[in-house]
Amino acid sequence: MANFGFNEHHQNEVINYMRFARSKQALRLKTIDSCFQDLKDSRLVEETYTVDEVAEMLDGLQVLVRGEVEMELINTAHTNVLLLRQLFSQAEKFYLRLQTDISELENRELLEQVAEFEKTDFKPNSKMNQETSKPKLAPLNEGGVSELLQKEISRLQEDNEKLKTRLKTLESQAMSALDDKSKAERALKDLQKTQVDQQEIANLEDTVAAMQADFEKTLNANAASQKDLHENLVSAKHDLLRIQEQLALAEKELEKKFQQTAAYRNMKEILTKKNEQIKDLRKRLQRYESDE
Repeated sequence: MANFGFNEHHQNEVINYMRFARSKQALRLKTIDSCFQDLKDSRLVEETYTVDEVAEMLDGLQVLVRGEVEMELINTAHTNVLLLRQLFSQAEKFYLRLQTDISELENRELLEQVAEFEKTDFKPNSKMNQETSKPKLAPLNEGGVSELLQKEISRLQEDNEKLKTRLKTLESQAMSALDDKSKAERALKDLQKTQVDQQEIANLEDTVAAMQADFEKTLNANAASQKDLHENLVSAKHDLLRIQEQLALAEKELEKKFQQTAAYRNMKEILTKKNEQIKDLRKRLQRYESDE
């Protein structure tokens, strides 16, 4: 008996799968044989054929055989995926993570062992397992392994709870940061309606800088949430710069409009007259001082 390191239960499972694969193989070979037989019965009715006629018949046969082989290969690949799905689903119930080595699928030594197993141990005429219920992976009953597995499960569950708690904290901090961002946006929108106080903008920039420092401290604690929080901060800074630019333009526009008003022209005219009066008074004062 070829030795694959299986217990009796898994050995029987391999035999059942090979029996299934052999039945599918026999059915597909039978279909291919029928393609050749159909060609013989339908086309090989004359004693002589030209080269073109023979080539045409072979091309048609090639298309049929190629289609059958391609369909079987695709079906085999899909069947293997379903088999892996069953194994992975059962393993995940016990918090196991199975791994596959694709390179081993082309190991000639192992392939020869499988062929030897099929010749010596596989009995195609034996009665198939007729169990109605699908076999499931039994839990590990060995004391040491079961205890270690249970401890690992408990540790993973505890880590999961800690991560959930950490996630809630980060979500709360993120919501608070978004709330602060919304307040900052509302404040900047209010500042658009009036002339901007540069000191207030500086204070707002300090607030944003402080928010950035708080964000960086929080993000360093959890790399998974760092990207989202950083993007929010960058978005807030971009909004601040955009609003500052809009406010500067609004301030220039207000100043331009104010210079065009009658009040501004009158005030400018008054200041001009006052300046002339001051100059005149200074000249008189200088003459007076010279006379003395």
